[in-house]
Parts: sequence; structure tokens; C-alpha cells
Amino acid sequence: MFDKYRVPAITLVFAVLLTACGRGGQAPAARAGAIPSVSVVTVETQKLTLSTRLPGRTAPLRIAEIRPQVNGLIQHRLFTEGADVKAGQVLYEIDPAPFQAALNTALAGLARAEASKYATQARADRAKALLADKAVSQQDFDDADAALKQVDAEIASWQAQVQTARINLGYTKVTAPISGRIGKSSVTDGALVTAFQPVALATIQQLDPIYVDVTQSTSDLLRLRRRFETGDLQANSADVNKVKLILEDGTPYEYPGTLQFRDVSVEPSTGSVVLRMVFPNKKGILLPEMFVRAEITEGTNEQAICLPQQAVLRNAKGDPYVFIANAEDKAEMRMLTLEREVGDQWLITDGVKAGDRIIVEGVQTLQRLRPGTTITVKTTPFVADGAADANAPAPAVN
Repeated sequence: MFDKYRVPAITLVFAVLLTACGRGGQAPAARAGAIPSVSVVTVETQKLTLSTRLPGRTAPLRIAEIRPQVNGLIQHRLFTEGADVKAGQVLYEIDPAPFQAALNTALAGLARAEASKYATQARADRAKALLADKAVSQQDFDDADAALKQVDAEIASWQAQVQTARINLGYTKVTAPISGRIGKSSVTDGALVTAFQPVALATIQQLDPIYVDVTQSTSDLLRLRRRFETGDLQANSADVNKVKLILEDGTPYEYPGTLQFRDVSVEPSTGSVVLRMVFPNKKGILLPEMFVRAEITEGTNEQAICLPQQAVLRNAKGDPYVFIANAEDKAEMRMLTLEREVGDQWLITDGVKAGDRIIVEGVQTLQRLRPGTTITVKTTPFVADGAADANAPAPAVN
């Protein structure tokens, strides 16, 4: 019974195995013969306003360190730390008693000199009249005239001393030289201070408006100059000096600023120059030494070409390239020159031109494409994202 059915069963197993092997061997061949389907976008030029974001820090518009100009004891501090003060406002009072005494002494000396002048002036006048009649000698007249000039000089000396004493007395009231926000006081009532001491009593900073100083590499400056010279960029006179600000937490600052100047000196350790901008600070949001990013308009590219980032590949050396679908519907490799990121795209300066069909997806991954591969092309609309305002946190990539 067993021998009767064993041969047909074995035959059936071999038949099944042969069928399975035949199917498995034919599938790769079928797949290898399929034409890959890819999606392409057609390159179009567009008008693109380029801007760059540069890191920097805020700085007060004006800063004044308060120091005494006379020696003495602080009697009173007349301001609140951290408050806004006005120019001319009294901040400290130094004991005025010794300076008032010095002024009184100078005034007394001046009065004494002026009083002695009357008698000296009278003697000089009489000597001059008698000299005409030969009633006195020339020597007597010269002595009287010299005495009068000596009294005049003494009066002038006392007047200078009075003026100096008044100035020193005025210095006992330490006033604010500028308007702004004052910081903490380094002294308290009763402290002994000296004229022009190295430690400031307090510091006033004018924060509205406020400076923002950022750095830009000289290589970027040279690149921009070349692009303006070749006509790749056009200056927009309406926006060339307008600046936007991004705060440290990534939120935009509500008030626009103005670019004042680029420094003429290069920092040798970093190879960069300083750009200074001015921003209004009505709400006091910006504080000195705050880290910010400034967005500066560079110019307008009238014939810009942008490609989706997913379409740009890199070889083993890191050089960027794309695949395009040529007129024969075959894949063709093109090496690129990238300038910067524009949203989720790359700004291209060389490698492709308007009308080229760029392969953006398909064949599972673009890395499996090879030059000369026949492809089935499916057109995908290309929607430019962020092309109207390009921000470049990094320099150009070549």
C-alpha cells in the first residue's frame, strides 16, 4: 500500500518545487526590464530678494561713567538704582563745607584787592597830573603807575581763585551728563571719594535708540561686491539700509532698524568687519550685550534659480549634483554650484538653466539612478517656498 502511493507523491513534490523556482527566477528578470518612473520639475527663473542673518550684540547709544571731580564725603545719593535719569539731574551730594570756605576766602581776598585799588589809583592819577607840571620826578610817577598795575594783577588773581572755588563748589553736586538708565551705585552715603577715581560711582546708559553691532566676514563682502559688479545682484535703494532683528528666543523684533555703517578696519583674528545698526527701543526690550541676529537685505537677483533640496545629491567628495531628464528621457548628471539655502531649497549659481527638467523623486531613491538610464517622466508642479526672502545664516557653498 505504501509503495503504491510513494512514487506519485514524490513526483508531485518535485513539480511544486520546479514551479516555485521558475517563478522566483523570472521575477527579477521582469523587474530588471521595467522602466523606472520619476517625477521632475521644470527649472524657472524668478525674482529673489536676498538677505543674510548675522549674529551680534546690542550696545548702548551713549554711555557715561559717573566719577567725582573733587575729594570729599558723600552726603546723599539722590537717585534710584535702575531708574531713568535726565541730563543735569543731581545724583550725589558731596560735603560742600570746605569748598564753601575756600570760596569765601577767595571772595574776601578779591574784596581786599579791590579796596586797595582806590588809593593806588588816586596816587597814580595825581602823579600823572604833577608830572605834566614837573612837580614830581619821572621815577615817582613810574612807581605809582607800577603800584596800580600790581593791584590790577592781584585783583585778576583773586578773581581766578573765586572762579575756581565756585567751580569746585559746583562739583560737590554730581550730576548726570546724559539722559538714560542708571545702574547700581558703587558707594553709599558717608563714603569717601576722590577726584577722578578709577572706580565709577555709577554708570548711565542711553538705551533708546540702541546700537546693534554684528560681524560679517570679508569673504562675504568680496562675494557681494563681485556679484554687484557682474550684475547678478541689483541694489534696491528702498530696502538697502533697512534691517530686521531676531531676538535670542527666535521671535522677531517689532521695530525695524537702520544700517549706519560698515567699519573700515578688519579684525585680524577673525577676518571680519563690524556692521553697526540703530534700532528704536521704546519698550526697553533690548538690553546692553544682548545676543541678537540682524537680517540685512543684500540685493535682488532678477534671474534666480532655486531647486528643492531633496533633488540635490552629493558624491563621495561632497560635491553637489542633480539628475535631469534630457530630451531623450534619459537621466543625465549635472554638477552644481550652490550659493545658499532659501527655505527648503538651494539657490543655484551654476550647473542648470531655465527649462531643464530636474528629477526630484522616483526609483525608490535618487541614489540608484545612473547616467543614461531610460526613465518615464512625470511632471510635478514646482512651488517656490520662501523664495521672496532668502536668509543665509552661513556663507556661500561652492
